[in-house]
Amino acid sequence: MLICVSLGFSSGLPLFILYNLLSAWLKSESVDLKAIGLFALVGFPYTWKFVWSPLMDRFHFPLLGRRRGWMLVTQLLLLGAVGSMGFFSPKTDLTAIVLLSGAIAFLSASQDIVIDAFRREMLTDAQQGSGTALFVNAYKLSTLVPGSLSLILSDHISWQAVFAVTALFMLPGVLTTLLISEPRLYGQPPKNLREAVVLPFREFIRRSGWSHALLVLAFIFLYKLGDSMATALATPFYIDLGFSRTQIGLVAKNAGLWASLAGGILGAVWLEKTGINRGLWIFGVLQAVAILGFAALANVGVATGENATLMLGAVIGLEAFAVGLGTAAFTAYIATTTDPRYTATQYALFTSLAAVPRTFFNAATGYIVAHTGWFVFFLICFALALPGMMLLPKVAPWKKQDA
Repeated sequence: MLICVSLGFSSGLPLFILYNLLSAWLKSESVDLKAIGLFALVGFPYTWKFVWSPLMDRFHFPLLGRRRGWMLVTQLLLLGAVGSMGFFSPKTDLTAIVLLSGAIAFLSASQDIVIDAFRREMLTDAQQGSGTALFVNAYKLSTLVPGSLSLILSDHISWQAVFAVTALFMLPGVLTTLLISEPRLYGQPPKNLREAVVLPFREFIRRSGWSHALLVLAFIFLYKLGDSMATALATPFYIDLGFSRTQIGLVAKNAGLWASLAGGILGAVWLEKTGINRGLWIFGVLQAVAILGFAALANVGVATGENATLMLGAVIGLEAFAVGLGTAAFTAYIATTTDPRYTATQYALFTSLAAVPRTFFNAATGYIVAHTGWFVFFLICFALALPGMMLLPKVAPWKKQDA
């Protein structure tokens, strides 16, 4: 379980650097909001990671093994790439920043492939719910570095130093990779690249037929669509309301930290008791309600006075709690849907599909906000959270305890 926490933090950090810290940096340097929204497209590798995931199933580095070798290489490269980000200026080097952001996204997606495979192989089916809940909440907690600490530091030190400090938070993941052991193998690894590519997809289709496979894929695509879009421009939204970066950082640290910790503990216990299916129902409702909190904040529209700060804390806290729970159940569902023989490729396929909204739909959020305003935008996000919930009776029936 401690391994799940450490690797969850290492997995989430690069993503939140791209989606939280990068947007705050660009906004503070007066980059246009529409351009900031388009930066979501740098997450393209997250939607296509299943393309190169068979390579990570088939090949391995000497000494460290198949999973740990890929983990260490991606973590070290991420540390260097994030640390070098501050050497560029959004005003003069925007193209270079786009390219470097794309490289970070590729390395982050690659790290996710191998960490997801490692966790699926390390945990038993009975441990998937609680282990994944801890992993996901550690993943969410990692946002407190780029979304809180780094923002506070940016008011006092240069952006170059901010990115250097942020990059150092990859070190706990590196240390964990060096200390842990390889998970046990389920059967034989693919003997060649053809087996690594073909067999995982063939097994998934043959398991329950085409119709059920398409339902599962549709559910994976839709379940997180609403909250993903709602949080895409969260930091620029808070800044537009008039909150300072230090205010956002401090409120996110206090409200987000304790809510995430509570969500992590409750999620692990809840999924252990009720099962993954019921968790998807209950947590899905909570994460949809959390979107309405953003709409309420947008409706108030004033960032002055103690009440505004309290409301910001309540919205961030509800989002951290509810979406963390929903993501925990969702990720546990994906884990139990994979065949342990083809972990990396199938897990990468499912999580790639889940990342499509975050990449392509989120790229349009800046344009939607420009035409509708923040309040209507969040109502649209709430409506988009409902179709995924409507598929639950088919893919995760309430009365069926095991996903």
